[in-house]
Amino acid sequence: MVTKRYDLTPTTQALPYPPSTVFDTDGNFLVVGWIPASAPDGSVRSDWGRAVVGADSPLPEFGELSPYRVVRELPERLSDGDAALVLHTLPVPLPADNYPVVLAPDAAPAAPPRPSYPLHSVPVPHLRAQDGWKITEPITLAAWLAARGRLDVSVSDDGRRGEFRFEFDGLIPNSLYTVMAWRAWDRDPDAPSRPGPLGVPNTFVTDSDGAATYRADLPNPFPDPALPDSNRVVGVVVLWHSYQRSYGGAVGQLGFGGDIHAQLTVPSPVFDEFRTHP
Repeated sequence: MVTKRYDLTPTTQALPYPPSTVFDTDGNFLVVGWIPASAPDGSVRSDWGRAVVGADSPLPEFGELSPYRVVRELPERLSDGDAALVLHTLPVPLPADNYPVVLAPDAAPAAPPRPSYPLHSVPVPHLRAQDGWKITEPITLAAWLAARGRLDVSVSDDGRRGEFRFEFDGLIPNSLYTVMAWRAWDRDPDAPSRPGPLGVPNTFVTDSDGAATYRADLPNPFPDPALPDSNRVVGVVVLWHSYQRSYGGAVGQLGFGGDIHAQLTVPSPVFDEFRTHP
């Protein structure tokens, strides 16, 4: 059995639009991820970076890119003020969103409007004071970017299954997380498929230090890309759930930034070296 290890990268981004899955207090996107910008030849090129991005950034058609309206860049070494920025959910309807896929097929076509909430004070459904809400301190940008993760991927000896083993530290303590699989067609501009869980259930809960492990075993996750139905796994995203609930075979209900927030990922498509079969 061949195993390969991948280091996961801290992020706030699931898709190019919305540019981030978290807001700051002023209603700007806090982006740690791919940032589209104008190139000298007039094209649009994306580089991995950090920036405060305006919610009024131009919104192109799904599958296309427009330069973000960058309010200011965020340095690799955050200032004390940037490190202390308090993270918020995105309001619903999501701003600057062009993803045409409904994440939860049985969700209402249009969720009722919701404001942006600080991540530590989201109105969790049915929560009562006596129930013991564990996330009481503001979640800052520095705390978010302290996350670290390692992923070991292997294929069974018979070539029919793939195993994914994760180790995490530095995540938000005492929190519900899930792991999502990106497949090859999920971001296809012509006919995107619905992103799904990496295993079901795909949940894990961090301990008081923000550490956790997760394991999934999937049938035929890496079919030959030359096959016509090869919607293979090409990436993973670790999602923090602001409403502290999961959705079975769906990855979220309110969309990226509404109730699920990307914290770790592999920035580029991966797993090319693996092949599985039915």
